[in-house]
Amino acid sequence: MSKKTRAFLKWAGGKYKLVDALSKHLPQGKRLVEPFVGAGSVFLNTDYERYLLCDINQDLINLYQIVQRQPEQYITAAKKLFVDEMNDKTQYYKIRDAFNQSKDPFTRSVYFLYMNRHGFNGLCRYNKKGGFNVPFGSYKKPYFPEKELRAFSVKAQRAEFKCIGYEQAFELTLSGDVVYCDPPYAPLSTTASFTTYVGAGFSLDDQALLARHSRHTAVERGIPVLISNHDIPLTRELYRGAKFEKIQVQRNISQKGSARKKVDELMALYDQSYHYEE
Repeated sequence: MSKKTRAFLKWAGGKYKLVDALSKHLPQGKRLVEPFVGAGSVFLNTDYERYLLCDINQDLINLYQIVQRQPEQYITAAKKLFVDEMNDKTQYYKIRDAFNQSKDPFTRSVYFLYMNRHGFNGLCRYNKKGGFNVPFGSYKKPYFPEKELRAFSVKAQRAEFKCIGYEQAFELTLSGDVVYCDPPYAPLSTTASFTTYVGAGFSLDDQALLARHSRHTAVERGIPVLISNHDIPLTRELYRGAKFEKIQVQRNISQKGSARKKVDELMALYDQSYHYEE
């Protein structure tokens, strides 16, 4: 097995640890379409001719386009913030304020990486007004991912990045494509909050709509769709008729390290052999 490539962003729900097992379930095709690209671990560790990588987070997509097109300029600017004097609570909040006031995509992209590496748990979270609101993380020496940025930029020459929702991403699929969906995960319980990562949230209606789009795309158009989610009764019902595989993964579902436990991960594959059983 060739060495895995790490994403340059820290990301809640990132697929780096899972990518070997997950890749075994991805069908072959010419282009991989990801409606929820996140940190891009699946993109970085698969080998399709081309990629269409989508996300509703405009900051994320702007960042990827900048790293794709002007990596050296970006690395030079971002590296200046990864110095000891900037690993400081006061400096962090100054950068966060400047980010929230800036409209310039390049400036915001430089600040985004700084906040991703210096903020709490690498979270990406915005308030209702669209302001980034993740607190300072107090890390000893945040890592500057220069090697990872360069690797991403090279691979990104095969990719197109779009800031669109999952429904629009499905509309752009073509014959020969394979779709991989990594949506915000369904709650483990009815009281669990799972809207932490994206301002708009991802409702149970969205979960059901995603399943419907996946079925339609596979059965009517012959484009296979793989979805990953928690393996719980709700998701097995939502994806009924798809081919199921189960993977175990370490998930940080509790803030206490001792309470972190393995939660089964469900891989649901829709293809033309999909059958719905009453």
